[in-house]
Amino acid sequence: MTEEKKKESNVVYLTNVRLSFPHLIQPYAQEGQGEPKYSADFILPATHAGWAKFFEVVNKMALEKWKEHASSVLQQVNGDPKRRCYGDGSQKVDQKTFKPYDGYAGMVFIAANRKQGIPPQIIQGDGVAIDPQNTMAYAVLTREMYGGCRVNAAIKPWLQENQFGRAVRCELLAIQKCGDDTPFGDAITDASGYFGQVAAPAPGPSPAGAPFAPPTAPMPAAPFGTPSALPSFLT
Repeated sequence: MTEEKKKESNVVYLTNVRLSFPHLIQPYAQEGQGEPKYSADFILPATHAGWAKFFEVVNKMALEKWKEHASSVLQQVNGDPKRRCYGDGSQKVDQKTFKPYDGYAGMVFIAANRKQGIPPQIIQGDGVAIDPQNTMAYAVLTREMYGGCRVNAAIKPWLQENQFGRAVRCELLAIQKCGDDTPFGDAITDASGYFGQVAAPAPGPSPAGAPFAPPTAPMPAAPFGTPSALPSFLT
């Protein structure tokens, strides 16, 4: 197998999973630490075929890279949440409530990201990718991908081995919205009921040099007995 084909075989396709913590328009660095990246979490049941495929690829890569030490290294990785991009949903805890974030309880997740300057492909409903140079179309489509919606995603796990240690990471290649679902987090408050129509502005002073215009004569009062209209603030 060629190196190119090997890379392609490491791609995992997730279908109909829930999107969480999407940062697809602007790269993001948590608490301002580290290099900003495009990123997202994908929430899925442990029975999802993509979950099994993900570990099939990770195990294969680990055997190729770490040989007889693969099992020991992966055990270490699994024991440290900071060294892996996946986990049980119960581990994704909101530090304010000490409970799992919306959507994570009873599920598993995979976190993927991509370097700044190389945005993930955004796929339209017809399967065609948006040209990232078309920033307006790219932004419009990514804004439709809110936390809680359903997406398809192409991700590629990779193995880290450097001065920071060994770890399992994941690259976000492409994402496509495939359906709506209950948004995560607090519902957006509709405050439109507090507002009315903006009144037309009062006529301003006549421009300098313009002829003086006398005020318009008032309209005659309505005949006695005819009920007047309600004041505008009561209608």
